Amino acid sequence: MKSGAMALVTMGLSPSFLRRTAYGAELLRGASIGGNTRGRTLICLFQRGAADALNVVVPHGEAAYYRLRPSIAIPRPTSAGGVAGAVDLDGFFGLHPALAPMKPLWDRGLLAPIHAVGSPSSTRSHFDAQDYMETGTPDLKSTRDGWLNRCLAVRGTCEAGCAHDAASAPFRAVSMTEQTPRILEGPQATIAMSSLDEFSVRASGPAVDRLEALYRTGSADVVHAAGGEMFEAVKILRAANPRQYAPRDGAEYPASQFGQRLKQIAQLIKADVGLEVAFADVGGWDTHVNQGGATGQLALRLGDFARSIAALVTDLGDRMGDVTILTMSEFGRTARQNGSGGTDHGHAGALFVIGGDVKGGKVYGKWPGLEPEQLNEGRDLALTTDFRAVFSEVAAKQLGAKRLDVLFPGYDGARRDWLGVL
Repeated sequence: MKSGAMALVTMGLSPSFLRRTAYGAELLRGASIGGNTRGRTLICLFQRGAADALNVVVPHGEAAYYRLRPSIAIPRPTSAGGVAGAVDLDGFFGLHPALAPMKPLWDRGLLAPIHAVGSPSSTRSHFDAQDYMETGTPDLKSTRDGWLNRCLAVRGTCEAGCAHDAASAPFRAVSMTEQTPRILEGPQATIAMSSLDEFSVRASGPAVDRLEALYRTGSADVVHAAGGEMFEAVKILRAANPRQYAPRDGAEYPASQFGQRLKQIAQLIKADVGLEVAFADVGGWDTHVNQGGATGQLALRLGDFARSIAALVTDLGDRMGDVTILTMSEFGRTARQNGSGGTDHGHAGALFVIGGDVKGGKVYGKWPGLEPEQLNEGRDLALTTDFRAVFSEVAAKQLGAKRLDVLFPGYDGARRDWLGVL
């Protein structure tokens, strides 16, 4: 310290990074830098707050939908008078008009909405429902790790065609969040950071060399292991030179935090740093009051969401053949609007699967209907697809996960319930 070897390190690493290293994650010394590490990537996007599925993927062919939502329903695609209607998909379902930037993905067969999907848990608590979705164990609060972290564990090394050792890639799993999300907690090493610009060592010249030398002594303790991982990760990121990044094909990311985080995920993918799993979340979906219809609060949130995803797909170009995007939200909202022009906590919701291997151009899931006798507890869209059926299919087909019983313990319907989205 007196010689100035100690410099301030601001790595954006999750608080539990040292603890996970203690579990036995391999040291990252010797990881390839700038080598051919191109493989398959899963991007998970969490809409926190319970997005209103019925106004996201609109059942405009369902008469009961308009009876239940006299002032916030999205008009039918054929509506007149200059009012924006649903973007028709198949004659029955449509997208909220603010999701129009995603319609070209549907036309290209890259987009597959899944409706009436969610957790079998009956909870209406945001905290519990998010926890169950991220751990993959509905109604079980004792699960310590997230299903994406377990997926990394059962994945092992990369599939054929990926030229690096997956267990030794510092950017194997990255969360563009300030802290490690529940879905990535566990023994497998992950990185959480708000932005690539914050992932650096605040020192220069000899100070950095002296600080790095402290971690090159061959010690096998937790501190030296984590320190070695930090410096290898910084070297790899520096070699990728993300500050010189320019999106391709005119892709324009929104200036929002969500849009910029998706841009940085694209940077990591195209830098070939061995990224297998990426995560980002976005809040603001708890629309109890003044939700709005074709315009308003929800529309603004959906517009940013759609533009960000559309820019990501455009930017990745032909790399979307190796990428799958999976969106999720903890539950849906009540079928009937409330007295405040909004909707309350519901049950089943909707999600999107997007990618080059997606069998898009079709709305998946069994539609339960919105008549009074068809609603869950007389108030919500009923659940017909367990979220674990979708997550397990994506994990198996996109990332090659084999041990689905470990990935989703207690769930015995994995392969039987797959929808065939990929």
